[in-house]
Amino acid sequence: MNEDLERRVSELTAQLDAANRELDSLSYSVSHDLRAPLRHLSGFSRLLLERLGGAEQTTAQYARTIADAAQRMGRLIDDLLALSHAVRAELHIQDVDLNALIGDARRECTREAGGRDIAWKVGELPRVRGDPAMLRTAFVHLLSNAVKFTAKRSAAIIEIEANRKETGEIVLFVRDNGAGFDMRYVERLFGMFQRLHREDEFEGRGAGLAIVQRIVRRHGGRVWAEGESGRGAVFYVALNERGPH
Repeated sequence: MNEDLERRVSELTAQLDAANRELDSLSYSVSHDLRAPLRHLSGFSRLLLERLGGAEQTTAQYARTIADAAQRMGRLIDDLLALSHAVRAELHIQDVDLNALIGDARRECTREAGGRDIAWKVGELPRVRGDPAMLRTAFVHLLSNAVKFTAKRSAAIIEIEANRKETGEIVLFVRDNGAGFDMRYVERLFGMFQRLHREDEFEGRGAGLAIVQRIVRRHGGRVWAEGESGRGAVFYVALNERGPH
């Protein structure tokens, strides 16, 4: 019975892996093939706006709406392709110094913050085995998320620490004192194009955390979050010290 159960689990796992690969391939193909018609839509809408010049205001507004929608669709396609890359790209596993990697990611996010008052509290971080480019992408998204959702704080605080478990698992966390979120909707955080705040409150398209989750899973790790509305959030990343199995 055990052998039969193991065989069935193995078959179902193989079927699930195949289905996921097909979905990833479809996502990449659709996103890639949409680029050409979208470029035409965006380009000709700009030409139309130039030709309209001093045309009747409503007509010009229609053309601007088309151009804005084309730009938004282009950004969504870019997000889909980034997600596809996170899932499909070959991993190049090596030793990664998380102090240097997160320091680099933090400097990038600080530049994007435009001179805001952000207090960074970063502890001593360990080394892990992983793909440095992929892990950098994941932590840039996590830190950018913290920077974005502390934008309405006069003094933002972002903490980054790590703990090593006896099991060989390293758990990093990124804590901020920003807008937080309602834990009733925590499962939506890592879904593609899922948002827990209105776009007029915080910009973004709901792709960053989905990409983080895919990258961490490919490293054999876990990612989860805790938060409270108005009282900040904590995002956890658990990685195996020895790298993906």
